[in-house]
Amino acid sequence: MISIPATAMVLAAGLGTRLRPLTEHIPKPLIKVAGQTLLDRCLDRLVEAGVQRAVVNIHWLGQQIRDHLASRRDIEIVISDESDLLLETGGGIAKALPLLGDAPFISVNADLIWRDAVSGGNSLRQLAMAFDQNAMDALLLLQPREKATGHNGAGDFNLAPSGQLSRRGEASQAAFVYTGVQILQPRLFTGSPAGAFSLNLLYDRAIAAGRLYGLPHQGDWVDVGSPAGLAAAEAMFNGERD
Repeated sequence: MISIPATAMVLAAGLGTRLRPLTEHIPKPLIKVAGQTLLDRCLDRLVEAGVQRAVVNIHWLGQQIRDHLASRRDIEIVISDESDLLLETGGGIAKALPLLGDAPFISVNADLIWRDAVSGGNSLRQLAMAFDQNAMDALLLLQPREKATGHNGAGDFNLAPSGQLSRRGEASQAAFVYTGVQILQPRLFTGSPAGAFSLNLLYDRAIAAGRLYGLPHQGDWVDVGSPAGLAAAEAMFNGERD
């Protein structure tokens, strides 16, 4: 039987600068794609996998997110308030650790959409099944770069046959893009800096220790952080209705 982490961190505190002017009055997680907010789509995926509790961090227009989440009854919601200082990905999770507990947890960015291939199974359950607490500090869901909709970069990681990750380094491209979906050990944050910092700092430390792993995703993934990504996501769902 697969043991799904009971708790998830939902990173929803970003400023959404690439989506301005849409995000001048609406926080990015509440932008709608095909009639449903990005945040609700994310939470629906967590509920579908069996996650019972979500810690959601807020900063820009955070009260709108609080108000929106007040109506959800299918998952326990806990707010981690960063209204006074935006802490980036690493700092935001570090601040929320007392709310997340001592066990491994799922972490998901709120500005993406991922759908699993019919034959591929539930990606969150696959992550949980592949996660080895003894060997891994983090297990990242990866999208093949050529199938990463809305992402125009050179890729983030290469994947060894063992599942361990390495950076692109001096190469022009890497095979995989990090999707924003992962399972983390709280111990990854041991000795992390105070205040704002990127998760990339901890990823690099885990790579050096041989404890950063990846799992390829089978299905669609869209980075909705830009107008192009938002348009691509709308087109994907509109295609379903055609």
